[in-house]
Amino acid sequence: MNILVTGANGQLGKCLRKIAGNYDALHFKFMDSKALDITNTRSINEAFEFEQFDYCINCAAYTNVEQAEKTPEIAFAVNADGVKNIAVACKKNNVALVHISTDYVFDGEKEGGYLTTDLPKPINQYGKSKLTGENSIREILDKYYIIRTSWLYSEYGNNFYKTILNKAKTESVLYITDEQIGCPTNANNLAKYILNLIASSCTEYGIYHFTDGKAMTWYDFAKGILRETNLDKKVRVEKAKNYRTFAARPRNSVLSP
Repeated sequence: MNILVTGANGQLGKCLRKIAGNYDALHFKFMDSKALDITNTRSINEAFEFEQFDYCINCAAYTNVEQAEKTPEIAFAVNADGVKNIAVACKKNNVALVHISTDYVFDGEKEGGYLTTDLPKPINQYGKSKLTGENSIREILDKYYIIRTSWLYSEYGNNFYKTILNKAKTESVLYITDEQIGCPTNANNLAKYILNLIASSCTEYGIYHFTDGKAMTWYDFAKGILRETNLDKKVRVEKAKNYRTFAARPRNSVLSP
């Protein structure tokens, strides 16, 4: 099976690239945003024109939640319009789409984990842009997997895990909020889940939730990172008071399968 991976230089794209050689039956074409700009239909058409793909894994996304609130047009250009462009190309070329979405499509008011059948209600521009992209896929395609995930981290890119480790080099006390709860997810585990899904030739299309399963606050996550890396003896984590962000964040964004 031939697989196109967009956004290949992002965190998840790099995790997919790392394990691609473990799947002999899968053949990959990795394209970063310079090689394939999903906001440009000509760029997309050229990518699909010369090769026949069976799957497209769309890792291209605008993920700066704070900046999306200030310049939503940029977030919507990638997460909504760009995703629609990809969906149209997949439909035209009979390609199944694997698209990565987010816990932020929910408002956070539910007690307990969100199911795939729960009604999305995003409370910030990032979440709204991602939901718009989801809706376009559902309107255009029959063969799609929308995989919502949360709190991604890995050895690549910018993420909370690496931020905590960097802060621990220069600070003895870290102030972290405990006002949000979610499920931290290692992007390497998500990459394996995606490729196993494709390798199994699963035809149960639709919306999926994937996380590492353990719900916690950012405060809990920070303490766990320091403990795991044996830095908890040198660095202390305190609960942040009067924690504020420009973009509204869901209080509870735990995803259930």
